[in-house]
Amino acid sequence: MSTATVIAATGKRKNAVARIRLIPGSGQITINERPFETYFPREIHRTQILQPFMATGTTGKFNISVNVHGGGEMGQAGAVRHGIAKALLISDTAFRENLRKESLLTRDSRVKERKKYGQKGARRRFQFSKR
Repeated sequence: MSTATVIAATGKRKNAVARIRLIPGSGQITINERPFETYFPREIHRTQILQPFMATGTTGKFNISVNVHGGGEMGQAGAVRHGIAKALLISDTAFRENLRKESLLTRDSRVKERKKYGQKGARRRFQFSKR
């Protein structure tokens, strides 16, 4: 395997960061050295991750090796999806229109708001008692 055929990209969502390595192959996906189906047992996460391939019509044409850390299950799935979309764009710039149409190249910037002092949470106040 030569380094010219390996495409690397990074995807992020919430606190999750995914490092993607895209290699032309048979469509095998490995996440943190575990099979794709065992790492993401929920169907919704698997379909979300495969969305960039559906948009570009490249299902089963690339082997993917993913290293993901941080965040929860949903954030990690979003980070992997974002990274795969960026890697596919690097592999062929003609995919840009399809990926953009499905809004797969945009980084979802929503993160948890911090807790404020003098309050129970980010927005929630402590209970007020008049008397």
